[in-house]
Amino acid sequence: MKQKKILLISSIGGHLTQLMQLEPIFKKYDYHIVTEKSEITEKMKENYPVSTLVYGARNYPIRYLFKFSFNVCKTFFIFLRTRPDVVITTGAHTAVPMCYIAKLFRKKVIFIESFAKTTSPTLSGRLVYPIADLFIVQWESMQKVYPNARYGGAIY
Repeated sequence: MKQKKILLISSIGGHLTQLMQLEPIFKKYDYHIVTEKSEITEKMKENYPVSTLVYGARNYPIRYLFKFSFNVCKTFFIFLRTRPDVVITTGAHTAVPMCYIAKLFRKKVIFIESFAKTTSPTLSGRLVYPIADLFIVQWESMQKVYPNARYGGAIY
């Protein structure tokens, strides 16, 4: 039986920290991690299969537009190269295009809403919720925000 390919994608920082909490699960599969380039993520390449995107904070809108556009194109090529069956993400902006690319190719999308959000949605969550095959929240109170979500508890 063919082993499922999983692509894990998130922004750096807390989103990546949460994603890496899933290591006991994703290590059982053929997996690839996508995140933003930084000193920390470059070191991750020693232990994990990692591709990096350009870091782009939204506080500089003009620069962000160019970086985001570049990342969308690079994301598409990473998707084609890795050919995942499932995309799993904890957000944020870096991950949204990958989720839509996955749906375009009829692949499964699993979104895990941020642990930091207890009563209001993230922008990424609002964008991915309509297309996610499985949308997981880490607080029961978030099921009011996302009625079709599954409460999964904290991944910390």
